[in-house]
Amino acid sequence: MNLGRLLTQAASLYPERTALVWGDQSWTWAALNARVDALVAGLRSLGVAPGDRVLVQARNSNQMVEIPFACFKAGAVWVPVNHRLTPQEVASLAESAGVKAVIYQATFADHVDAVAAAVPALDCVIAIDAPRRGETGYEELIDAQAWAAPFHAEVDRDDPLWFFFTSGTSGRPKAAVLTHGQMAFVVTNHVADLMRGLSHRDVSLVVAPLSHGSGVHLLAQVSRGAVSILPTADRLDIDEVWRLVEDYGVTNMFTVPTILKRLVEHPAVDAHDHSSLRHVIYAGAPMYRIDQLRALRKLGFVLVQYYGLGEVTGCITVLPAHMHSLEDDGMPVGSCGFARTGMEVAIKDPDGKLLGPDEQGEICARGPAVFAGYYDDAQANAKALKDGWFHTGDLGRMDAQGFVYITGRASDMYISGGSNVYPREAEEVLLAHPAVSEVAVLGVPDPTWGEAGVAVVVPVPGALVDAGMLVAHLDGRLSRYKWPRRFFFWESLPKSGYGKVPKHLVRDMLFEEGVLKKGEPV
Repeated sequence: MNLGRLLTQAASLYPERTALVWGDQSWTWAALNARVDALVAGLRSLGVAPGDRVLVQARNSNQMVEIPFACFKAGAVWVPVNHRLTPQEVASLAESAGVKAVIYQATFADHVDAVAAAVPALDCVIAIDAPRRGETGYEELIDAQAWAAPFHAEVDRDDPLWFFFTSGTSGRPKAAVLTHGQMAFVVTNHVADLMRGLSHRDVSLVVAPLSHGSGVHLLAQVSRGAVSILPTADRLDIDEVWRLVEDYGVTNMFTVPTILKRLVEHPAVDAHDHSSLRHVIYAGAPMYRIDQLRALRKLGFVLVQYYGLGEVTGCITVLPAHMHSLEDDGMPVGSCGFARTGMEVAIKDPDGKLLGPDEQGEICARGPAVFAGYYDDAQANAKALKDGWFHTGDLGRMDAQGFVYITGRASDMYISGGSNVYPREAEEVLLAHPAVSEVAVLGVPDPTWGEAGVAVVVPVPGALVDAGMLVAHLDGRLSRYKWPRRFFFWESLPKSGYGKVPKHLVRDMLFEEGVLKKGEPV
């Protein structure tokens, strides 16, 4: 099935129901589908053919809902990029993906110029705002094709529909090739495992970029005719989020732990009614227990955790709402859940041997949610898809019941004095200190120990905390060799466009600021 038919079906079943709300604008399913069909005809009139890559550089908007479905229906490949990337970074991604067309918002004109310089074969540029010389206007294109007949390209299961760029935390981002058949499975699985009972009566709030995990979440909403609400602020506005939850009776939303933490710590959470929420889905990184407890106390038992990388489109494990508890003995504390329906998860050693219960190794997965591979990267594919399994690069263990526990990224682990140290253990303990809001623990080179741990701490506003207090807090709670050797106090931690804390950026900043010097003891 062409995945674009999800929208076609919603428009057939619920033509006059609201599909999308953005500020004071709204679109019914029929109106949204008609705009997408016109855009499909427009893309085809400009020479965009099945298999062509269409790069999109835009923030969340109604266009960021329309464009992916137009690409799907046309048989083209949607190539969304993180809006925080520089023009040079976007040009590099466009060149590696071999894009044929670009659709962009005016804010990113410099990015388009960089892409045009890097990709001589770029055929068309479509401007969401006022077009420049040689460009096509987005709205004009839709208006010109307003009466075009619907079109759905014939596709096979393994035909690509989305190039999902990895976050690039280690090396250059790679384009994970997501296919029509794979994504049909993922959408079905999201509805079954994450949002049971999802229907046209549900309301979803979009609080993260549609270019990434929120875009996958959107597909599930469309598959059941649920309305999506887009905040108007360019950045996370917590007051607006909770106001929209109350005003529209929001029933589900997808976010990441760092954003969920901010949402439940903000006074606005107590100023608005959020009793309509049934599923608050979090993923992208493990959630610290102290933050999990705070969210449960504020929101109730609506949290749903899942684990999975872009290459498996988030579809590896799930910890449903009923398995969350305020009592440690009432849930598998620290677990990201059990294998998703139709997926298989295993822990393997470096030689590919399957490990037993509670043995630590690399988390691997296989099943219909696994991507088709990285575009034009045979070396990366050989490593990631070895022995018929997708190798996540995450370290973890699985208990006898099948619950998976993530220790951390293999790249985050450091070896100090010959012992493996997993930063998450220290982070969990430090976050239990009442004066600590956020923390990142990482290993840095040390001439004596090989590597040594350092902690970058964000204090709770107004709280007084120093290294001595944190060392005293660690004493008796964590083995001494796992303690960070130095503590740094910052006002905030750097975040990626998807709310994660890239530790390589933290490490770079420590050396750039001169507080750490290469070759000198930590």
